Amino acid sequence: MNTQGFPVVVARVLLALMFVLAGFGKLTGLEGTAGYIASKGLPMPMVLAVATGVLELVAGVLLIIGWQARWAALALAAFTVVASVLFHNFWAMPAEQQMMQQLMFMKNLAVTGGLLLVFAFGAGALSLDARKAA
Repeated sequence: MNTQGFPVVVARVLLALMFVLAGFGKLTGLEGTAGYIASKGLPMPMVLAVATGVLELVAGVLLIIGWQARWAALALAAFTVVASVLFHNFWAMPAEQQMMQQLMFMKNLAVTGGLLLVFAFGAGALSLDARKAA
């Protein structure tokens, strides 16, 4: 069984899809995104909303096509950890929100693990990175 082919492409797409959709949503709903960022007390919420949307969209697409996938995955992993601590800090939430926020936090840690695997092992045989290396 070739584990560097189709399964790796599917894994990359599934990891990246969440970011592509979220980035697109942020960029098409900047006011709401900036409002949510502002509600957490972060500075320059509109700038952060645009930067976050662009990062998620661009790095997600790079991960899907497998071009500069290691760096895209590392950037998304770092972003995901920071976003988890800032926006899913279940330890500081009211009791009725803790379970859902802990679930979101743990999901993000799992996604970060997948992204770090891409960073460590690359995009696989069916990627633009592999074509470039050949």
